[in-house]
Amino acid sequence: MNYTIRKAKAEDMDQVLGLIQELAIFEKEEDAVEVNASDLVADGFGAQPLFQCFVAESDTKICGMALVYPRYSTWKGTVIHLEDLIVTEQFRGSGLGSALLTEVVKYGHQLGVKRISWEVIDWNEPAIRFYEAKGAKVMRDWDVVQLNEEGIQNFIAQL
Repeated sequence: MNYTIRKAKAEDMDQVLGLIQELAIFEKEEDAVEVNASDLVADGFGAQPLFQCFVAESDTKICGMALVYPRYSTWKGTVIHLEDLIVTEQFRGSGLGSALLTEVVKYGHQLGVKRISWEVIDWNEPAIRFYEAKGAKVMRDWDVVQLNEEGIQNFIAQL
């Protein structure tokens, strides 16, 4: 399968949102996606973009994406976080995921970051094997901690 990896454009965000929704269904969280394409355009392509997105395109259709944003580690310094690397089902196993990850690593290297980090759901063994084969360290002894919007409101209400 032929595809091209490139930086995303604002007009790609409808298709990127479709990939995000596909991932949410795969992860059994189909109702969890709250952003819309307009949010993605505003947040990624405004005066101060909050993320960088790379897309894989085949015959004008976006078939994969990787979205990263800057973070700061008190231990390491400048890092980037890979929020999602998504390959649509029909393109899995084609090398497209490797190509997107390569683009992210090249981008991080160009920025001079000290680390690229991301999460992977614990039951997604194919993804875990893929990342480990690329040299990534899957830290199974760490848990992700989050406060969702309701949790934030409840926290503030208790002050």
